[in-house]
Amino acid sequence: MKIISWILIYFGFLWELHGSTIITKACPLECICLSQTEVICSSGGLTEIPVKKFPTTVEKLSMTKNNFPFVKSDAFGGLRALRKLTLDGNNITIIRPFAFRGLPRLRELTIHNTAIDKVAKFAFAGLQNLTLLALTSNKILKVEGYAFAGSANIRLITLKNNPLVRIETNAFSSLTNVERIILPSGIRAIEPDAFQALDTVGSIKLSFMDLTSLAPFTFRGLININLLSLQESDLGVLCAQAFEGMAHVETLSILNNKIDGIQELNISYGHHVRQFRIQGNHLLDTPEPGSIILDGIEQLIVVNNHFPCGCHIHTLLDSPFANGTYQQGDFLKNNFCISPLEVNGRRMSDIDIYSIGRCHEQVTRENLEGSHASSIYTSTNSHQCFYMSHTNLLVILLLFLVTFHYTKYQIKVS
Repeated sequence: MKIISWILIYFGFLWELHGSTIITKACPLECICLSQTEVICSSGGLTEIPVKKFPTTVEKLSMTKNNFPFVKSDAFGGLRALRKLTLDGNNITIIRPFAFRGLPRLRELTIHNTAIDKVAKFAFAGLQNLTLLALTSNKILKVEGYAFAGSANIRLITLKNNPLVRIETNAFSSLTNVERIILPSGIRAIEPDAFQALDTVGSIKLSFMDLTSLAPFTFRGLININLLSLQESDLGVLCAQAFEGMAHVETLSILNNKIDGIQELNISYGHHVRQFRIQGNHLLDTPEPGSIILDGIEQLIVVNNHFPCGCHIHTLLDSPFANGTYQQGDFLKNNFCISPLEVNGRRMSDIDIYSIGRCHEQVTRENLEGSHASSIYTSTNSHQCFYMSHTNLLVILLLFLVTFHYTKYQIKVS
């Protein structure tokens, strides 16, 4: 009996030795394989990703502070058990399309403090079960279209602390069930259809932007969102149809922004907006009559804003912003004047609306005499809101070339 026990112990020892040999053989020299499921490659000086040397059973892989300059397509192919991947502090400048394809169990992917300058097309495509994508403190300047195509189940995307200036058309296309998208400050341009096909979202907060305008169709295709907030930004001019194509919004908030002008603001029944909060903004010019359309909103909140209080104040009070409540003083009590200078900062209820009304004819005459200045303002808004796609530009250029060569041919014939 003792002999049998010793034989079993001996074979058990050999099995353990064999297992450790497997781990050792399957572990790159620059890494530490804590087990067959966890590998750490920290400050090892890796110049490429040695995917074939990792245990195929690895579930947690941390590769930080190495020297590989790019992540190629299918860079981690074969590591189908991988659940968490960390690539912080590497010298990565480029992530190729479908770089993380073939990782069906990957749940968390973090890439911090690298030299990546853009989220390229299809870079994070095909991550069907990824729930967290953290891309903070990189050098990302733009998000290209279809960057997350096919990665439908991401719950949180964070791009904080990047010098992001542009969000391109279809940047967030195909994402569904996203709880939060966290974008950095300093965005200067959001192209039309940037949020196209983004369905069922918890919240998107766009803050500290520096826009010349909120372009037409900026939010087209954004459907079923709990909170869309534009806040603490210079929004420039709100162009006509900026919110066209957006639908089923629980709360739309425009908070603490500077707004140069409003070409048109149309939130109607088809948008299905439950609450629209306009709070703490500084509007520099009163919108033209009829340019504000707010229909089908369950709750409209317009408080602590600063509006022009010149002769156009009556246009403002007749607009849906006042929501028909200014006669009872609610709108006037809860908002302030930004101009003229002598009433700047004063509560609107503290000024004599009727005295402004008595000088209406004189002011109208002065406006007619100064119509040139008014037309400049209108054309400026139109210029800021003008958008033409690359396709349209190419069509116009081709038509011009065809016309030019046809005319030249006709002249030669004649």
